[in-house]
Amino acid sequence: MKLVSSAILAATAAILTPPTLAFAPHPSIQLPHLTNRQSTTRHHMSLESLSDFSTTIPTTLSALSTLSTTTSTEIPPALSSTLLSFSDQGQNLAGTFFQLSLLPYLIFLYFLGFRGNRTPDLGKFGFAYLLLFVLGTIPSGIVTKSVYGETLANVDWLHGGAEMLLTVTNVLIVLGFREAMSNPSYQSSGSKFGPTPKFVAIALAASFAAACAFGTKLGLEVHTPFLGGVGNLGDEMVLDLPFVMHTEPINALSIPTWAIHFSSVFEFLFAMDLIWKFAETTSNPKWKGLTWGMLPLHASGIAACTYHFFYNPSSLQFLVELQAFFTLLGNITCAIAAYRIAISNGWTLRELNPFPKSEVSPEGIAIDEAAVLPYTVVATKETEVELAVKLVALTLVASYALKYVELALDLPLSQNGIAAGAMVFSIPAITGFLYYNRGKEEGGEGFSLPSFGGKDGESVLSMADVKKFGVAGTVAYVLTELAFWAIAFPVASTALYQTTGHWPDVINDNADRTAVVGFIFAGANIARLLVPLRLGAALALAPWVDANIINREGAADKQT
Repeated sequence: MKLVSSAILAATAAILTPPTLAFAPHPSIQLPHLTNRQSTTRHHMSLESLSDFSTTIPTTLSALSTLSTTTSTEIPPALSSTLLSFSDQGQNLAGTFFQLSLLPYLIFLYFLGFRGNRTPDLGKFGFAYLLLFVLGTIPSGIVTKSVYGETLANVDWLHGGAEMLLTVTNVLIVLGFREAMSNPSYQSSGSKFGPTPKFVAIALAASFAAACAFGTKLGLEVHTPFLGGVGNLGDEMVLDLPFVMHTEPINALSIPTWAIHFSSVFEFLFAMDLIWKFAETTSNPKWKGLTWGMLPLHASGIAACTYHFFYNPSSLQFLVELQAFFTLLGNITCAIAAYRIAISNGWTLRELNPFPKSEVSPEGIAIDEAAVLPYTVVATKETEVELAVKLVALTLVASYALKYVELALDLPLSQNGIAAGAMVFSIPAITGFLYYNRGKEEGGEGFSLPSFGGKDGESVLSMADVKKFGVAGTVAYVLTELAFWAIAFPVASTALYQTTGHWPDVINDNADRTAVVGFIFAGANIARLLVPLRLGAALALAPWVDANIINREGAADKQT
């Protein structure tokens, strides 16, 4: 589901993104030159997280304040003033995208958890666990900057630990949906795994928090590899490989960290496949829309891996903006997909009522009955063990191939933006094409724009509903539209300030004026996709408008 023109937003991002400084490596970590081999070392920026939320978590900051104050004097002033860490991303376009992506994800979780959807409990927990990954990037970003004066992508042991939480998220989603589809006694007896996966996931999150707090005190250094670098080939062994033409930069990812990245990508693909099949399990084709909604998030992961493939160069900063944009877009598309699933299962605006629901409401009874409908069991071709072996094999092959085979290529050291962009867009495009053909083979039309209708595609809200309220409905709709435009300019101006560091001068500066219009245009395109919510707001406002604006004098006469 392509909800906005990625070409337009990519162009807007390119226009608004300020130049990024490239940082020269410290003399102590320059790599030696080899005969007939090139050697390159870089320290670059990475924005592969949402740690810009650190400013909103004072407890995390205070927990690490002692650590940062004792080491801040060790960081060169120029380095500390120019290097950006994950916890500083609110200052640029990528940080703005990451911040904006949180709200649609929370909306996605709300609609996904609607009881009528019959979403597997462990699957819901997995999607919610992603918030711990977001939270985990905050202390890790603080440590990397305050202790090492580096970026998270260049501190391997923290980078791998943070990405581990994302891998756990995907594992939980796969386990939850897979068991619900294949276990006939799932609804009657519960999960055969019990609470174990949740306990393990929470324990891993706690262990990562402990690593952030005490890792530096235990002697872990800036380039200490994740999990001790288990599986890494020795330097001499690598240089003796006949195809190797370059030495590896010091900020290259270790085998365990690459494995974490690749396992996350593969698990996410598994999850997309399972959710597509979940449409058959629940006899609700709207679940296939969630697979399409997850496609931009797949592109976000590819953008991150591409950035690491090129050793995190600041000259390819646009990859980070793409990653952040695809994260925002993916959260929006997933929220819309979950909304479509929910309304197809009986969700209405009445569900937003915070007061207790009537136990005899016909709508509520219908939803409760739908919530306990049995799943249609779908046979699986592989056991959990076979699937795990497949995942491990794919992960190890991909990790070793990428880490060491790329040393035979000039491309990773070329900082070629065209090649990087082609990698980011081509892989998700292939994935989307495969699902397009799959949809056609299963009797559908492959891909179609989302509808906001109910089970049979009928419209839930339309302008006709607003017109039923007469003049009050029309005035309420106008007020909701004016409210959008009233906040559009301040939001666009704030986004520009976060990007460039100055407030827009729309009167005297053509560039600022163009940038603000670009932000508003992008927001307007996104807002068009939320027409049902905007119509719902107008309907909710119409009675108040009728009583307090249209018939105000009549109401006053009645009171007298």
